Amino acid sequence: MAAEATGCVSCRYRARTLLAILIVTWAASWPLIKIGVATVAPIWYACFRYWIATVCLFALSAARREVALPSRTDWRFVVVSGVFQMAAYSGLTALALTILPPGRASVLAYSTPIWVIPLAAWWVRERPSPAALLGTGLGLAGVLAIAAPALHPDGSGHLSAYAMLLGASVSWALSIVAVRAHRFTATALALAPWQTLVAACLLLPVALVAEGVPRPVGVSGAASLAFVGPVATAFAYWAVVETGRHFTASTLSMALLATPPVGIVLSALTLGETVGPSLIAGAVLIAAGIRLAVPRAQAHGKSASGQCVPTSRVSPAR
Repeated sequence: MAAEATGCVSCRYRARTLLAILIVTWAASWPLIKIGVATVAPIWYACFRYWIATVCLFALSAARREVALPSRTDWRFVVVSGVFQMAAYSGLTALALTILPPGRASVLAYSTPIWVIPLAAWWVRERPSPAALLGTGLGLAGVLAIAAPALHPDGSGHLSAYAMLLGASVSWALSIVAVRAHRFTATALALAPWQTLVAACLLLPVALVAEGVPRPVGVSGAASLAFVGPVATAFAYWAVVETGRHFTASTLSMALLATPPVGIVLSALTLGETVGPSLIAGAVLIAAGIRLAVPRAQAHGKSASGQCVPTSRVSPAR
Protein backbone atom coordinates (compact mmCIF):
# COMPACT_ATOMS: atom_id res chain seq x y z
CA MET A 1 0.00 0.00 0.00
CA ALA A 2 2.83 2.38 0.87
CA ALA A 3 4.53 1.65 -2.44
CA GLU A 4 1.26 2.32 -4.28
CA ALA A 5 0.84 5.64 -2.47
CA THR A 6 4.41 6.59 -3.27
CA GLY A 7 3.79 5.75 -6.92
CA CYS A 8 0.67 7.99 -6.98
CA VAL A 9 2.61 10.88 -5.45
CA SER A 10 5.37 10.34 -7.99
CA CYS A 11 2.84 10.35 -10.86
CA ARG A 12 1.29 13.59 -9.64
CA TYR A 13 4.72 15.19 -9.29
CA ARG A 14 5.70 14.15 -12.83
CA ALA A 15 2.40 15.43 -14.22
CA ARG A 16 2.81 18.81 -12.52
CA THR A 17 6.43 19.05 -13.65
CA LEU A 18 5.43 18.22 -17.23
CA LEU A 19 2.66 20.83 -17.09
CA ALA A 20 5.15 23.47 -15.89
CA ILE A 21 7.55 22.53 -18.71
CA LEU A 22 4.67 22.76 -21.19
CA ILE A 23 3.72 26.26 -20.02
CA VAL A 24 7.31 27.51 -20.26
CA THR A 25 7.75 25.83 -23.66
CA TRP A 26 4.68 27.50 -25.14
CA ALA A 27 5.51 30.84 -23.52
CA ALA A 28 9.05 30.75 -24.92
CA SER A 29 7.75 29.91 -28.38
CA TRP A 30 6.15 33.35 -28.81
CA PRO A 31 9.35 35.46 -28.77
CA LEU A 32 11.10 32.70 -30.73
CA ILE A 33 8.44 32.79 -33.45
CA LYS A 34 8.82 36.58 -33.50
CA ILE A 35 12.54 36.09 -34.13
CA GLY A 36 11.84 33.45 -36.77
CA VAL A 37 9.37 35.47 -38.84
CA ALA A 38 11.90 38.31 -38.98
CA THR A 39 13.95 36.20 -41.40
CA VAL A 40 11.46 33.59 -42.69
CA ALA A 41 8.28 34.60 -44.51
CA PRO A 42 5.45 34.01 -41.99
CA ILE A 43 3.33 31.53 -43.93
CA TRP A 44 6.45 29.60 -44.95
CA TYR A 45 7.45 29.63 -41.27
CA ALA A 46 4.12 28.05 -40.29
CA CYS A 47 4.48 25.54 -43.13
CA PHE A 48 8.02 24.51 -42.14
CA ARG A 49 6.91 24.24 -38.53
CA TYR A 50 4.21 21.72 -39.31
CA TRP A 51 6.32 19.64 -41.69
CA ILE A 52 8.92 19.34 -38.91
CA ALA A 53 6.22 18.49 -36.35
CA THR A 54 4.68 15.91 -38.73
CA VAL A 55 7.99 14.06 -39.07
CA CYS A 56 8.50 14.10 -35.29
CA LEU A 57 4.96 12.94 -34.50
CA PHE A 58 5.03 10.14 -37.08
CA ALA A 59 8.35 9.00 -35.58
CA LEU A 60 6.77 9.02 -32.10
CA SER A 61 3.71 7.13 -33.35
CA ALA A 62 5.94 4.58 -35.08
CA ALA A 63 7.94 4.06 -31.88
CA ARG A 64 4.66 3.42 -30.05
CA ARG A 65 3.38 1.26 -32.93
CA GLU A 66 0.34 3.51 -33.34
CA VAL A 67 0.74 4.57 -36.98
CA ALA A 68 -2.53 3.86 -38.79
CA LEU A 69 -4.86 5.67 -41.14
CA PRO A 70 -7.64 7.45 -39.25
CA SER A 71 -11.06 5.89 -39.47
CA ARG A 72 -13.72 7.42 -41.69
CA THR A 73 -15.36 9.08 -38.69
CA ASP A 74 -12.07 10.48 -37.36
CA TRP A 75 -11.09 11.99 -40.73
CA ARG A 76 -13.66 14.76 -40.23
CA PHE A 77 -12.00 15.73 -36.97
CA VAL A 78 -8.51 15.49 -38.51
CA VAL A 79 -9.41 17.77 -41.42
CA VAL A 80 -11.35 20.34 -39.39
CA SER A 81 -8.69 20.64 -36.70
CA GLY A 82 -5.84 20.56 -39.24
CA VAL A 83 -7.40 23.41 -41.24
CA PHE A 84 -8.79 25.69 -38.52
CA GLN A 85 -6.91 24.82 -35.33
CA MET A 86 -3.48 24.43 -36.89
CA ALA A 87 -3.08 25.90 -40.39
CA ALA A 88 -5.29 28.99 -40.03
CA TYR A 89 -4.27 29.65 -36.43
CA SER A 90 -0.53 29.36 -37.02
CA GLY A 91 -0.55 31.21 -40.33
CA LEU A 92 -2.49 34.16 -38.92
CA THR A 93 -0.46 34.37 -35.70
CA ALA A 94 2.81 34.24 -37.65
CA LEU A 95 1.59 37.08 -39.89
CA ALA A 96 0.53 39.11 -36.85
CA LEU A 97 3.92 38.61 -35.19
CA THR A 98 5.62 40.41 -38.07
CA ILE A 99 3.89 43.53 -36.69
CA LEU A 100 3.06 43.08 -33.00
CA PRO A 101 5.26 42.18 -30.01
CA PRO A 102 4.85 38.54 -28.92
CA GLY A 103 3.56 39.15 -25.39
CA ARG A 104 0.61 41.24 -26.56
CA ALA A 105 -0.06 38.78 -29.38
CA SER A 106 -0.08 35.77 -27.06
CA VAL A 107 -2.76 37.22 -24.82
CA LEU A 108 -5.16 37.78 -27.72
CA ALA A 109 -4.36 34.42 -29.29
CA TYR A 110 -5.25 32.69 -26.01
CA SER A 111 -8.72 34.24 -25.92
CA THR A 112 -10.17 31.26 -27.85
CA PRO A 113 -12.46 29.90 -25.05
CA ILE A 114 -14.31 33.23 -24.99
CA TRP A 115 -15.39 32.93 -28.62
CA VAL A 116 -16.64 29.37 -28.14
CA ILE A 117 -19.62 30.67 -26.13
CA PRO A 118 -21.32 32.77 -28.86
CA LEU A 119 -20.31 30.32 -31.61
CA ALA A 120 -21.80 27.36 -29.76
CA ALA A 121 -24.98 29.33 -29.03
CA TRP A 122 -25.34 30.19 -32.72
CA TRP A 123 -24.14 26.95 -34.31
CA VAL A 124 -25.26 24.12 -32.05
CA ARG A 125 -27.89 26.04 -30.06
CA GLU A 126 -26.11 25.66 -26.71
CA ARG A 127 -27.63 27.91 -24.08
CA PRO A 128 -24.83 29.81 -22.31
CA SER A 129 -24.93 30.18 -18.55
CA PRO A 130 -24.98 33.65 -16.94
CA ALA A 131 -21.35 33.11 -15.88
CA ALA A 132 -20.37 32.27 -19.46
CA LEU A 133 -22.09 35.41 -20.75
CA LEU A 134 -20.32 37.51 -18.14
CA GLY A 135 -17.02 35.84 -19.07
CA THR A 136 -17.59 36.66 -22.74
CA GLY A 137 -18.25 40.28 -21.84
CA LEU A 138 -15.08 40.51 -19.72
CA GLY A 139 -13.08 38.88 -22.51
CA LEU A 140 -14.35 41.39 -25.06
CA ALA A 141 -13.44 44.21 -22.69
CA GLY A 142 -9.94 42.73 -22.40
CA VAL A 143 -9.57 42.55 -26.17
CA LEU A 144 -10.59 46.19 -26.48
CA ALA A 145 -8.14 47.18 -23.74
CA ILE A 146 -5.24 45.48 -25.52
CA ALA A 147 -6.22 46.85 -28.94
CA ALA A 148 -6.82 50.38 -27.59
CA PRO A 149 -3.39 51.74 -28.68
CA ALA A 150 -4.20 50.77 -32.29
CA LEU A 151 -7.30 52.97 -32.18
CA HIS A 152 -5.13 56.07 -31.84
CA PRO A 153 -4.25 57.92 -35.08
CA ASP A 154 -0.59 56.82 -34.89
CA GLY A 155 -1.45 53.15 -34.22
CA SER A 156 -3.84 52.33 -37.04
CA GLY A 157 -1.21 50.23 -38.79
CA HIS A 158 -1.60 47.61 -36.07
CA LEU A 159 -5.32 47.11 -36.58
CA SER A 160 -4.75 44.48 -39.27
CA ALA A 161 -2.48 42.51 -36.91
CA TYR A 162 -5.11 42.56 -34.15
CA ALA A 163 -7.70 41.42 -36.68
CA MET A 164 -5.41 38.51 -37.67
CA LEU A 165 -5.04 37.44 -34.04
CA LEU A 166 -8.78 37.58 -33.43
CA GLY A 167 -9.29 35.65 -36.66
CA ALA A 168 -6.81 33.02 -35.43
CA SER A 169 -8.57 32.74 -32.09
CA VAL A 170 -12.00 32.48 -33.72
CA SER A 171 -10.75 29.84 -36.19
CA TRP A 172 -9.65 27.71 -33.23
CA ALA A 173 -13.05 28.24 -31.62
CA LEU A 174 -14.72 27.10 -34.85
CA SER A 175 -12.71 23.88 -34.65
CA ILE A 176 -13.81 23.36 -31.05
CA VAL A 177 -17.49 23.80 -31.84
CA ALA A 178 -17.30 21.75 -35.04
CA VAL A 179 -15.88 18.67 -33.30
CA ARG A 180 -17.63 19.07 -29.95
CA ALA A 181 -19.94 16.10 -30.54
CA HIS A 182 -17.33 13.94 -32.27
CA ARG A 183 -16.97 10.34 -31.11
CA PHE A 184 -13.32 9.30 -31.34
CA THR A 185 -12.21 5.88 -32.47
CA ALA A 186 -8.48 6.58 -32.01
CA THR A 187 -6.38 8.40 -29.41
CA ALA A 188 -5.45 12.05 -29.85
CA LEU A 189 -1.77 11.14 -30.12
CA ALA A 190 -2.46 8.65 -32.92
CA LEU A 191 -4.38 11.33 -34.84
CA ALA A 192 -1.87 14.13 -34.18
CA PRO A 193 0.56 13.45 -37.08
CA TRP A 194 -2.34 13.33 -39.52
CA GLN A 195 -3.60 16.70 -38.25
CA THR A 196 -0.20 18.33 -38.64
CA LEU A 197 0.15 16.72 -42.09
CA VAL A 198 -3.15 18.27 -43.19
CA ALA A 199 -1.96 21.66 -41.91
CA ALA A 200 1.42 21.35 -43.63
CA CYS A 201 -0.15 20.29 -46.95
CA LEU A 202 -2.61 23.19 -46.81
CA LEU A 203 0.00 25.80 -45.92
CA LEU A 204 2.38 24.73 -48.70
CA PRO A 205 0.35 26.00 -51.72
CA VAL A 206 -0.79 29.06 -49.76
CA ALA A 207 2.83 29.96 -49.03
CA LEU A 208 3.84 29.43 -52.67
CA VAL A 209 1.05 31.66 -53.95
CA ALA A 210 1.29 34.37 -51.30
CA GLU A 211 5.05 34.50 -50.68
CA GLY A 212 6.67 32.78 -53.63
CA VAL A 213 9.64 30.44 -53.48
CA PRO A 214 11.11 30.42 -49.96
CA ARG A 215 14.34 32.25 -49.35
CA PRO A 216 17.22 30.70 -47.37
CA VAL A 217 16.14 30.32 -43.76
CA GLY A 218 19.25 31.70 -42.11
CA VAL A 219 20.75 30.94 -38.70
CA SER A 220 18.16 32.70 -36.53
CA GLY A 221 15.25 31.28 -38.53
CA ALA A 222 16.69 27.77 -38.36
CA ALA A 223 17.29 28.07 -34.61
CA SER A 224 13.73 29.28 -34.10
CA LEU A 225 12.26 26.42 -36.15
CA ALA A 226 14.53 23.92 -34.37
CA PHE A 227 12.70 24.75 -31.15
CA VAL A 228 9.19 25.58 -32.36
CA GLY A 229 8.78 22.60 -34.71
CA PRO A 230 9.92 19.61 -32.62
CA VAL A 231 9.59 21.09 -29.11
CA ALA A 232 6.80 23.71 -29.02
CA THR A 233 4.64 21.76 -31.48
CA ALA A 234 5.42 18.02 -31.51
CA PHE A 235 6.63 17.64 -27.90
CA ALA A 236 4.01 20.08 -26.61
CA TYR A 237 1.24 18.11 -28.28
CA TRP A 238 2.42 14.92 -26.60
CA ALA A 239 2.81 16.78 -23.29
CA VAL A 240 -0.72 18.19 -23.33
CA VAL A 241 -2.11 14.74 -24.12
CA GLU A 242 -0.09 13.25 -21.26
CA THR A 243 -1.05 15.95 -18.74
CA GLY A 244 -4.65 15.58 -19.87
CA ARG A 245 -4.57 12.07 -18.44
CA HIS A 246 -3.99 13.51 -14.95
CA PHE A 247 -6.01 16.76 -14.91
CA THR A 248 -9.57 17.65 -15.83
CA ALA A 249 -10.10 19.75 -18.94
CA SER A 250 -11.13 22.79 -16.88
CA THR A 251 -8.10 22.47 -14.57
CA LEU A 252 -5.75 22.14 -17.52
CA SER A 253 -7.33 25.10 -19.31
CA MET A 254 -6.95 27.26 -16.20
CA ALA A 255 -3.34 26.19 -15.65
CA LEU A 256 -2.44 27.05 -19.22
CA LEU A 257 -3.67 30.61 -18.62
CA ALA A 258 -0.23 31.07 -17.08
CA THR A 259 1.28 30.87 -20.57
CA PRO A 260 0.60 34.46 -21.73
CA PRO A 261 1.94 36.10 -18.52
CA VAL A 262 5.09 34.00 -18.72
CA GLY A 263 5.34 34.85 -22.42
CA ILE A 264 5.01 38.56 -21.63
CA VAL A 265 7.84 38.34 -19.08
CA LEU A 266 10.08 36.41 -21.49
CA SER A 267 9.32 38.84 -24.29
CA ALA A 268 10.11 41.80 -22.06
CA LEU A 269 13.40 40.23 -20.95
CA THR A 270 14.58 39.04 -24.36
CA LEU A 271 13.07 41.49 -26.86
CA GLY A 272 12.48 44.53 -24.65
CA GLU A 273 8.69 44.50 -25.07
CA THR A 274 7.00 47.29 -23.12
CA VAL A 275 4.46 46.06 -20.58
CA GLY A 276 1.98 48.92 -20.29
CA PRO A 277 -1.32 49.38 -18.43
CA SER A 278 -3.47 48.40 -21.45
CA LEU A 279 -1.65 45.07 -21.81
CA ILE A 280 -1.91 44.27 -18.10
CA ALA A 281 -5.59 45.25 -17.93
CA GLY A 282 -6.41 43.29 -21.06
CA ALA A 283 -4.59 40.19 -19.84
CA VAL A 284 -6.41 40.29 -16.49
CA LEU A 285 -9.82 40.80 -18.11
CA ILE A 286 -9.32 38.03 -20.67
CA ALA A 287 -8.07 35.62 -18.00
CA ALA A 288 -11.08 36.42 -15.82
CA GLY A 289 -13.38 35.97 -18.80
CA ILE A 290 -11.93 32.57 -19.64
CA ARG A 291 -12.14 31.57 -15.99
CA LEU A 292 -15.88 32.22 -16.10
CA ALA A 293 -16.43 30.86 -19.61
CA VAL A 294 -14.81 27.47 -18.98
CA PRO A 295 -17.00 25.31 -16.70
CA ARG A 296 -15.33 24.22 -13.48
CA ALA A 297 -17.12 20.90 -13.25
CA GLN A 298 -16.29 18.97 -16.38
CA ALA A 299 -16.28 15.20 -16.61
CA HIS A 300 -12.77 13.92 -16.17
CA GLY A 301 -13.28 10.95 -18.46
CA LYS A 302 -13.13 12.93 -21.65
CA SER A 303 -9.94 14.71 -20.75
CA ALA A 304 -8.36 11.64 -19.26
CA SER A 305 -8.67 9.86 -22.58
CA GLY A 306 -6.44 12.47 -24.08
CA GLN A 307 -8.82 12.87 -26.98
CA CYS A 308 -10.58 16.18 -26.49
CA VAL A 309 -8.35 18.28 -24.30
CA PRO A 310 -5.37 18.91 -26.57
CA THR A 311 -7.34 19.53 -29.70
CA SER A 312 -10.52 21.18 -28.58
CA ARG A 313 -10.41 22.62 -25.09
CA VAL A 314 -6.84 23.83 -24.70
CA SER A 315 -5.19 26.65 -26.58
CA PRO A 316 -1.59 25.65 -28.03
CA ALA A 317 1.02 28.06 -28.53
CA ARG A 318 1.86 28.63 -30.96
